[in-house]
Amino acid sequence: MSDPDRAPTPHETRLQPGDSSLGRALALVRFLRERCPWDARQTPRTLRPYLLEEAHEVAEAIERSDEAGLEAELGDLLLNLAFQIVLAEERGAFDARAVVSALEGKMESRHPHVYGDADEPPDWEATKAAERAAKRRADDARPGSATAGEGEAAHREDPFRGVAAGIEPLSRAARVQERMAGVGFDWDRLAGPLAKVVEECEELAQVAGSQSKRRIGEADAAIEEEVGDLLFAAVNAARIAGAHPANALSGAIRKFEFRCRDMIALAEKRSIDWRSAGLETLDRLWDEVKETTVSRGDPG
Repeated sequence: MSDPDRAPTPHETRLQPGDSSLGRALALVRFLRERCPWDARQTPRTLRPYLLEEAHEVAEAIERSDEAGLEAELGDLLLNLAFQIVLAEERGAFDARAVVSALEGKMESRHPHVYGDADEPPDWEATKAAERAAKRRADDARPGSATAGEGEAAHREDPFRGVAAGIEPLSRAARVQERMAGVGFDWDRLAGPLAKVVEECEELAQVAGSQSKRRIGEADAAIEEEVGDLLFAAVNAARIAGAHPANALSGAIRKFEFRCRDMIALAEKRSIDWRSAGLETLDRLWDEVKETTVSRGDPG
């Protein structure tokens, strides 16, 4: 809902008749808080697991291209967002208007080429770094701030402050790399991280290259460290290439699953017991499936 006490922003010209229905989610939560004992007992912390779960379910619906599922899951996620806003209202922290105003202000400052007279978009990471620095100064200036009067160490910027610890590791790796890229600690060409991937492969081979196959979880600390370095380097290469590592890996997983199912179907069509066929036979079937999927333009 627009604020009658201020001038409309340029993006408000894109408001549509149904947009006000989002406010009904807030009203729904307020009603439930009044009438349902379970809803009345909830706190931001007790609802945190549900918020994370619903966000993952939204992501899965997107991954499946499941439009009906996405509609339902977005509703569940919206309920959780509305719940957090209503709880904040109740404790006097902020309300929906403050959330939206903060969002508008942040997006306007990040898009001077849209709202201002800049010719090009600003450097994304540099912009966010400036925002974090401004927020830190504002936090430090508040009476009763946890860092007030604690000396230089308390004011030293942590470049990874605000990177959510709960996000999956591929995305977290990309985010911490982007944070350092924002201060210039980054490669400017793909050749750099690709060479690092090769280097990490060689280091893993030195540590574990001669050992036989192990089950997941059986690696010693040295091997696990080298595997972590290799994955981190691969994320860097994906990021520099312009691909999100989590999305890229999801695509690779889908491709693998698709081809495995086709390989199994081909084996059964030829009366081959794929469970006991052995690697040589399965490799041959895999190569046939791979040629077929590439030629007909299927996933992968």
